[in-house]
Amino acid sequence: MNEQDALRHLLESVAQGRVSPEAAFTDLKHLSFESVDDFAKIDNHRGLRTGFPEVIWGPGKTPEQIAKIMNAMGDRHPIVMATRIDVETYHYLQPKVNQLTYYPEARICARIQTFPEVKHRGAISIITAGTADLPVAEEAAITAELSGFAVKRLWDVGVAGIHRLLSHRHIIDEADVLITVAGMEGALPSVVAGLADCPVIAVPTSIGYGVSFGGVAPLLTMLNSCSAGIGVMNIDNGFGAAILAGQILRTAARLR
Repeated sequence: MNEQDALRHLLESVAQGRVSPEAAFTDLKHLSFESVDDFAKIDNHRGLRTGFPEVIWGPGKTPEQIAKIMNAMGDRHPIVMATRIDVETYHYLQPKVNQLTYYPEARICARIQTFPEVKHRGAISIITAGTADLPVAEEAAITAELSGFAVKRLWDVGVAGIHRLLSHRHIIDEADVLITVAGMEGALPSVVAGLADCPVIAVPTSIGYGVSFGGVAPLLTMLNSCSAGIGVMNIDNGFGAAILAGQILRTAARLR
């Protein structure tokens, strides 16, 4: 049961006399936020406010903290995501968190009670310049799929062999929102935006030789693109790109 359904069910139960106002008040206090020991405060209300539940950022947390947060959130959310989870952390979490799924390329762990069906109109198309950009692209793809969006993937079509991209022109033509993921010099989003009639979200990656400065070079390229209609994410932020793409599609659906 998601947050909206849980709140509606609670209010109906109070109206029908099955739940006392005092008990409902206690539940509503936890709906706002809920403390986990002394190290975390879960924002249970975020899904109601923004349409996307809180997601756990893995780095900097101990495996034990991640497990406790995932179990606490699992009581109120049908899907609980944790990003940037390495294999060792996943092996620690597996026996401690029920219904856990690991996406190794995306580095995402998810406690999934029911795998989401596609519930939003439109599709998010994700394109990478190279194979080395796949971890960031898959982070975007899995985030979008777990949020209920349809995803189309097109990998390794960077500008070093532009014919690879042009031979898949239909992917660009059919896209509702495009996420382009590129390292090195980061030229791919400029090319794609020059061909597309939809929003393009550019994600620079930290892939490149020394003077790429860990992704700063493609970031600057994308920020200075001469193609219009590009929004640029931070370096390696596939998760943020997926959420922005989802917000674009959900806003478009409301406007329809």
